[in-house]
Parts: sequence; C-alpha cells; structure tokens
Amino acid sequence: MTTAPDPPPVLAAGCVLWRPAPSGHGIEIALVHRPKYDDWSHPKGKRKRGESARACALREVLEETGRHCELGPRLPTAHYTVAGRPKHVIYWSARALSGTFTPNPEVDVLLWLPPPAARLRLTQPRDRALLDAALTTPHP
Repeated sequence: MTTAPDPPPVLAAGCVLWRPAPSGHGIEIALVHRPKYDDWSHPKGKRKRGESARACALREVLEETGRHCELGPRLPTAHYTVAGRPKHVIYWSARALSGTFTPNPEVDVLLWLPPPAARLRLTQPRDRALLDAALTTPHP
C-alpha cells in the first residue's frame, strides 16, 4: 500500500513591526486584526511564486499596515499546521517607516500598543513567543 506524499509546506513571511513610542519612552508594536479569523496577529502572508522571504515580509507589512519598514534581526521561524498542511513563516523584527493604514477586507484594524499590552492582545501563543523573541533583539 502506497501512502500519499506529505503536502508541501505553505511558505510565508512577516514581521514583528515596531516604532518608537510617541512619548519618547520605549517602543510600540503593530498588531493587525483579521476579520476572517477574528484574531490579532503580526503582519504576515504567503509568499508568491519566486518571491524571496524578505520581499514577501516587506510586501505583506505594506499591504496589511500601509507602512514601509526596515528589516532588522531575523526572528525564529514559526512552524504550524493550517487545514492539514504544514506552514513555515519566516519573521524579522522591523522598524516602521512612512505610510498610512487604510482598512481593507483582509485587515480591518491596526493597533500600536506597548509590548505588554500587545502580548495580551495577541491571539496565538506562538505570536506571543515571537514578540518575546523580538523584544530581546536590539532596537536602534
């Protein structure tokens, strides 16, 4: 009896997007709300055919938050299963640059929160672990 081969993983990329806090003390973390899943997460998405992980992360941050960003240190890759298929999401810590958020069908709310509040708002434990990893990386 032959078993079907495992499906190839879904490849994706994203960022823990941050900016200096307007108060001048510390940083704020960007979280996106996806109405389709009613969850709060870091901006991320699937790679297009032939697209590098870096290019995907930059594109997804721009699409989901309206912000250009500067990639910083690489963060741990998230590995999980969605609808029976493995998914691998490569992440970076990224500083937000220029841009303006516009709600869209994929992301209806963007919040900038201090790290402790962002940690509480994140839906998935893996995203909280990712935030913890980002907070241990140096920020300029």
